[in-house]
Amino acid sequence: MFAVPPELIDTPHAHDPVMLREVLSSAAIPAGAIVIDGTFGRGGYARALLRAQPDCRYIALDRDPVAVDYGKALMAALPGLEVHHAAFSDMEQLTRELGLASVDVIVLDLGVSSPQIDEAERGFSFGKDGPLDMRMDPSRGPSAADVVNAMDEGDLADVIYKYGEERRSRAVARAIVGARAEARIETTGQLADIVRSVVRRAKDGIDPATRTFQGLRIHVNDELGELERGLEAAERLLSPEGRLVVVSFHSLEDRIVKTFLRARSEQRQSDGRRLPWEAEAAPARAPSFTLLTRKPMEAQSDESRANPRARSSKLRAASRTAAPAWSDPDLSASAAPGSTTAEQGSARP
Repeated sequence: MFAVPPELIDTPHAHDPVMLREVLSSAAIPAGAIVIDGTFGRGGYARALLRAQPDCRYIALDRDPVAVDYGKALMAALPGLEVHHAAFSDMEQLTRELGLASVDVIVLDLGVSSPQIDEAERGFSFGKDGPLDMRMDPSRGPSAADVVNAMDEGDLADVIYKYGEERRSRAVARAIVGARAEARIETTGQLADIVRSVVRRAKDGIDPATRTFQGLRIHVNDELGELERGLEAAERLLSPEGRLVVVSFHSLEDRIVKTFLRARSEQRQSDGRRLPWEAEAAPARAPSFTLLTRKPMEAQSDESRANPRARSSKLRAASRTAAPAWSDPDLSASAAPGSTTAEQGSARP
């Protein structure tokens, strides 16, 4: 399906990049391009993309200082690579500081990386006991332990339901509050056992703690807010015909990417959102993107068999038009329908 030489996907490293063939094909990096990799991780995409197109400037970002240190050690072996400690929502500020007005390709691989899950001390995994942290940047913000030991029970249930899609969120929150009244919850093992005490193992074998851990991780790292800000920054940064490629791993992420790109790839007016007696409608917005994938690509069967993490992955790609960015702060916000802001409801069973 994708004419990519096998040597470009040979990455025998700790983190196998997901949907690499599809990313290479969708990015279609031209010679002399400026590329932003918003989630460097262990450099799987960087190696392959730079081998496919060595004549480019490859600006890699990661908010995980461990990943940044790994990347900086790799720079000597990969000419064209530069690695910066930054969240991808800060890509616009960083590129301005580098003296760049625009870039040609932006690639985002969302979610937590395999090394973060594999290292117990990072506190992401319920399979390995370690400190309950979950921060992608351990130097910033409250940890998951801080959240579960201090957050109000109702708010905690909302986080677990909204971001983890855990139907038993109220029972989980109640159990957490009860447990912390006896002793502070400090480790991933403690939290996993608390969740397992009130959530049964699913028929598909998924660990009962999976959804709660996902919800807390997304909350601790503000992953959905980060994604929304990153997409808007990408829209402002990409040059005409520049490519945006996003790989997501769960429905909450994919829904935001889908909504953002669909809204910005259609000629739409805000008239339909106004009642007849309201003020004059804002002018129509020209599409800022052209979709390259009407439906999301999914990992091919061979990759899904070899890498379980790829099974839930979805790739969406789009090409930037010459139209002004809808998220341009100099333009009226009222003219930008199709907001991607995550639903803020607190409903839960």
